[in-house]
Amino acid sequence: MFACYFISAIGMAGVGMGVMHDAVHGSYSKHKSVNTWVGYTLDMVGASSMVWHLQHNVLHHSYTNIDEHDDDINAPFFLRFSPNGQQNNLHKYQHLYAWFFYSLSTLSWVTAKDFIRFTRYYNKGLVKGGEKAYKRGIVKLIFLKLSYFAVVLGLPIIFSPFSVGMIILGFIMMHFVTGLVITMVFQIAHIVEDVNFPKADCEGVVEGERILHQLATTCNFAPKSKMLFWFVGGLNFQVEHHLFPDICHVHYREIAPIVKATAEEFNVPYYSKPHFFMAVLDHFKMLYLLGNAPKLESIKA
Repeated sequence: MFACYFISAIGMAGVGMGVMHDAVHGSYSKHKSVNTWVGYTLDMVGASSMVWHLQHNVLHHSYTNIDEHDDDINAPFFLRFSPNGQQNNLHKYQHLYAWFFYSLSTLSWVTAKDFIRFTRYYNKGLVKGGEKAYKRGIVKLIFLKLSYFAVVLGLPIIFSPFSVGMIILGFIMMHFVTGLVITMVFQIAHIVEDVNFPKADCEGVVEGERILHQLATTCNFAPKSKMLFWFVGGLNFQVEHHLFPDICHVHYREIAPIVKATAEEFNVPYYSKPHFFMAVLDHFKMLYLLGNAPKLESIKA
């Protein structure tokens, strides 16, 4: 049973990164309806494609690494992902305990986080259609969440010979694995030592051009690994993805040399780590710096 849940965890991560991600960006197919339906694979594994579109496509891609605007680095008080964020004494140890909370990320996602974020996005005016659309969205979230739990927990409880406690334990383990894998892949692309963390002025304006901003805030990893490329849906080529989010990930390996050569020609950043574990180590170091640096100026900002 635990082996099956572990395989499911790897499958969930693969579906999220290699299938849903392209679909919600509109790059899985040339047909909008196909992208919409394939995007529902995220709902099938417990999260919301509707909320993900707002959090990822709208906020993360528009405001990459900008504190209070990029929702990927808007963290709870015990985590600090930007040198422009508030610092407290707990952050001194975040390089040690952050990994545990990464493991909890999808468990939180399939329970409360989608509702919290959708409500916050509605209050920010990001939900088109006003109050009626917000209420419909909440009903849709409830229906899809109940459907997910009915299948993933309900059916095993009814039909399998295992106890309820064992099934719940397997379910939690599955999300621990999925959460750690997915969070690491996204974090090591943006929260590393090389990249920048631009700061908005008092009017919310960030100076610079969009393409240069994406190059300065994003880092590739393990570009030569075909196996990793397949598993993470090309997200090891984060630079290419952030420059061209409407291009399907299967083309990233071919366009990467062109992007790199162009960046070198114009003397602009093109960050890349040769190996996955080197990128993980760099993320570990960055978590330490963000928690222990005495001044914001001690970190590249």
